[in-house]
Formats: sequence, structure tokens, C-alpha cells
Amino acid sequence: METFLLRIHFRNAAVLVTFATAFLLRFRPSLADDNDDCKIGTCPFLLPPPPDNSDDIKKKIIIGTCTGFGALLLTLLVLGICYRWRQLRRKRSHMLPYVQRSVLSNPPSVEEAENGGTYLGVHLFSYKELEEATNHFDSNKELGDGGFGTVHYGLLKDGRAVAVKRLFESNFKRVEQFMNEVGILARLRHHNLVSLYGCTSSNSRELLLVYEYVPNGTVADHLHGKLAKPSKLPWSTRMKIAIETASALVYLHASEIIHRDVKTNNILLDNHYSVKVADFGLSRLFPLDVTHVSTAPQGTPGYVDPEYHQCYQLSDKSDVFSFGVVLVELMSSMPAVDITRHRQEINLFNMAINKIQSHALHELVDPSLGFESDDKIKDMITSVAEVAFQCLQSMKDERPTMMEVLDSLNAIQNRNGDAVQVKNGYESSPSSMSVSWVSSNTSTATNY
Repeated sequence: METFLLRIHFRNAAVLVTFATAFLLRFRPSLADDNDDCKIGTCPFLLPPPPDNSDDIKKKIIIGTCTGFGALLLTLLVLGICYRWRQLRRKRSHMLPYVQRSVLSNPPSVEEAENGGTYLGVHLFSYKELEEATNHFDSNKELGDGGFGTVHYGLLKDGRAVAVKRLFESNFKRVEQFMNEVGILARLRHHNLVSLYGCTSSNSRELLLVYEYVPNGTVADHLHGKLAKPSKLPWSTRMKIAIETASALVYLHASEIIHRDVKTNNILLDNHYSVKVADFGLSRLFPLDVTHVSTAPQGTPGYVDPEYHQCYQLSDKSDVFSFGVVLVELMSSMPAVDITRHRQEINLFNMAINKIQSHALHELVDPSLGFESDDKIKDMITSVAEVAFQCLQSMKDERPTMMEVLDSLNAIQNRNGDAVQVKNGYESSPSSMSVSWVSSNTSTATNY
């Protein structure tokens, strides 16, 4: 179709150029061939010039020349617009991540969904089946909502409790995010990642994702949300949450995936307070042989890597920064962003950096954790604060990898300092944000 349109435009260009030439000949009889078919007064395009009126002839020549030149410019402009439109369409087709292209190349049909087919190993549900499971998406069964859609509780016919994610119709990237999440979760298997049970066909009435139901809310709910209660999350539980979340991120990075939206609202808890990391709509495939991927910053305010935000360079260290904010939340029970706080402390990571550097960690830590009364807890929280501080370095090359973070947290939990070098007290905290991480493979600080 595009080739056909371009041919039409080229034909139109030829017609316009012919018209312009004829117009010039109409007012410039000396350009005509001296033959029998094109004499002055007989050629359909030539008329006798007005006698002895050179000013009129010049005026008409100028008008004809301008008209022809304008027609030619207009033709070139139209052709340029068509060419640019075609290039943009080609570019847009390459914008989806690698996995999305493979998903979109062979989309499942509605008939396949109705017959309970599979796609990329994921079960296909019909819209009707999920509508019944959620009682027509009853608002009373709504589990939460975000920038891309709402999540409803549902009960399938086989008795399984599920969480059904319903993408907003107004979200113009919903197909991209839908395919992205299906393509990524279909290839992942980890006990600290939420399981994807299935989805609707991309041709369905609505785009729906079906996850395992995780009943105990999010970490954010328990720290500073609707489920928050004093002493409900003791430090031992918070340490468990930190280690399991780090384990999930290590697995993602080893699988060449960057989550890109690590936050306490995306860390779900079951009844045993085990972690299930969720929401992969913004995730990106990230080949291990590259240092970064250039892409427009996305994520949640308060968690976004400053270097990614400023330089548009996404890397696995972007998840490390976000995880550093999660560690600070676990220590403080404060939200990542709070506009009621002092201007310089609206972002929690700024507050944490200031408190650690000024040797005032006690002003940051949740008093209910026993930081002031239990030396063992104080020592562990102080060590975790050091790890968080390293994660929050402004330059990505000065942050640890998630594997090093996990080793550190396990060492703190086990009180075994052999895994990595961990500082023993916040009094020794660095006084600047440019201190390099001590790698688990070396005994001295090294720059990446």
C-alpha cells in the first residue's frame, strides 16, 4: 500500500512539472519548437504574445516561473512527508523489546482463547471466564490500582484464587506492556517472583493478566500503609524480606532482565511474609554483554536511579539504586516520597544519605525496631544502612551488583563476615557519595 501511494505521488509530481513547463511555454513562445504542430496561434499551449507590451510579457514570465517553482516545491514537500511517515512506521515496528516482537509475530486468536489454548506456554483465558471469576470486576473485589490498570480478586472454576490485572483503556501503551509482561514472566521461574497463570488473547475484548493471588498485601502496606501497625514487622521479618527481594533481583539480572520499577508497592507478601516480586510491565531485556540500554526514564518517583533519569542510560545498577531505597524503607518505615517532610528530605534517599553522613542513623530508624535497646539489632541495622548507602551512590559504577548486595545481606544475617567486607558501625560511614564498593572478589576498594 505504501509503495502504491508513493507511485501515485511520483505521478502527481510528473503532472505538476509538465503543467509548469506548459505554463512557461504559454508565456514564452520563443521556447517552442519550430514545427508544424506547434505554431503560434495553433499550438493549444501557445497564444500570440500581446503586441509591443514587454512589461506584460516579463510579468507573466515571472508569474509562470514562480508558479512552476512553487508547484515543484509543493511536490517535493509531499514526497518528503510521505518518506518520513514511512520511516517512522518502520522505526515504530522496531521499538518493542526483543521478546515483544516474537510475541506479536503470531498473536493468538479469540478461538484459541475460547478453547483454552496456550501461548508461549501461558494458558489463555476467555474474557467471559475472567469476568465471571471477578463477579463482573466488582469494585468491592479490587485489590489495588496503579498507573496502568487495576487488580481484582477472582476465583476460577477450578477453585484457584487469582489476581486479575485489567489494563486501562486510556493507557496507549497497554498492548506493549501486556505483551512485555507475558513474554517476560513466561520464561521466569523463581519462588520469590509472582507466578503468571495466564492471560487473555491480544484480540480479546480487554487485555487481562491472571496471577497467583498473594493474600497478605504489599510491603508498603505493612510499613506505612493500610496494614501498618507498631511492631507488626519485627526486624527479623524485615531482614527476611530484604534478602528474598535481593534474591529475586539477582535471578532477574542473571536472566538478562531489568525490573525497572522496584518498590515496596511491587513486593507482595504471603501469609508467611515470604516475598513475591510483581509488576513486570516496565521490565526490559538486558543482554549481559552490554553496559547499558538507552531509553526514556520510566519508573516511580523516589525510586528512579538519578543517572538513568539524567542520562537516559538504563542498567542493572538502576535496580540496585531502587533496592537501596527499599532497604531504607525497611529500616525507617517511611514512604519513599513524602511532601510533608522538609524540602531536602521529601525523597527518602536524600534523607538517608544525610543521616548516615552526619552520624545520625538513629534519627532515621523506626523506633519500634529496638535500635536503641538491642545491640544486636543495632549492629545489623547499621550494617544494612552501609549496604543501602552503597546502593544509593549517584554514579552507577560506584554501586555494588545485586549479587554483592545479596552476599552482604546474607553475611549480616548470619553474622559471618567472610562473604563480603561489611563495615561494623555507622561511625565509619563514608562522608561522600563517591566511595567505591568493596567487591566480594577483592579485599580493597576497586573502581569498575
